[in-house]
Amino acid sequence: MNQQQLDRIKNGKGFIAALDQSGGSTPKALADYGIPEDAYNNEDEMFDKVHEMRTRIITSPAFDSEKILGAILFEKTMDRKVEGKYTGDYLADKGIVPFLKVDKGLADKENGVQLMKPINDLDETLRRANERKIFGTKMRSVIHDPDESGIEAVVQQQFDIAKRILASDLMPIVEPEVNIHSEEKEKCEELLRNHILKHLNELEEDQQVMLKLTIPTKTNAYKELVDHPKVIRVVALSGGYEREEANEKLTANDGLIASFSRALVGDVYADQSDETFDQALQNAVDSIYAASVQKGR
Repeated sequence: MNQQQLDRIKNGKGFIAALDQSGGSTPKALADYGIPEDAYNNEDEMFDKVHEMRTRIITSPAFDSEKILGAILFEKTMDRKVEGKYTGDYLADKGIVPFLKVDKGLADKENGVQLMKPINDLDETLRRANERKIFGTKMRSVIHDPDESGIEAVVQQQFDIAKRILASDLMPIVEPEVNIHSEEKEKCEELLRNHILKHLNELEEDQQVMLKLTIPTKTNAYKELVDHPKVIRVVALSGGYEREEANEKLTANDGLIASFSRALVGDVYADQSDETFDQALQNAVDSIYAASVQKGR
C-alpha cells in the first residue's frame, strides 16, 4: 500500500469525490448531465459518453488536489485513459488518490436491507486494480429498516469482503448506506453503529478500514467510529440530499468528510462553455471542502 497516499487519506484536509455511477445508474447520470438516452445507440457508446463526462470533470482546474483528497472510479473508468494515461495514474499525478468501486450492484430487499450481489470476479478485479495503481476500493449495501438480522448481514458481508481486499494490499471503503427516506433512520443508524463497532473490534491488529456512511440524523452519532483506531477515515455520502443541505448536515458532525457524487456534479452540464463548467464545479468543490474541514478530526 502506498504510504504517502495512506497518510494523505488519513490526515489530509479535503474530501473524496465519488465518480462511480455504473450499470443501471449510468443513463440517469448522463441525463442529469444533459445527454439523453437517444444520444447513444448502445452500451459502448453510452460508456464513451460517460467517460467524456468524467474526463471533463477530472481534467478541470477545479478538480484539484488542494481540496480533493481522492476520487472513486467505476471499473470502466479505471480501464480507460485520460490524456494518454490510465485514469488512476492521471489522478495520482495530480495528487488525488484513486479508489475503485468493486461491487456489482444490490440484491433485492430482504429483512429490511439490500445486500450486495455476489462479486464473482473480485480477485481478478483486485489484481487489475493493483496493476492500475489503485489505492483502495468501495462497495455499497443499503439499509432501509431497523431489522437487527438484516443489518448484521449487511455488516458481516461488508467486512468479509473488506478482509479479502486488505489481503490484496488495498484499502477498503465499507459502505452500508442508510436510506435517507427510512421512517426509522435514526434507529437504523444506532443498530448499524453497534454492529460496525463489533466487527471493527474483531479485526486483526494490522487491519484498518475506511467507512462511508449516510450523514446521521443524530449529530455525532458516529463519533465513536470516527475515533476508532481501526478506522482510517469516515466519509459521508450525500444520499440524495441537495448539496446545501448535505453540507449543512456534514458540518455539524465532527470528523466526517464528504464523499459526494450528485451533490458534487449536479450543476455541470454537457452544453456549458468550459468557463461556465469549471466555475460551476469550482463552486461545488469549494462548498463541499468547507463543510469537510470546518471541524477537524
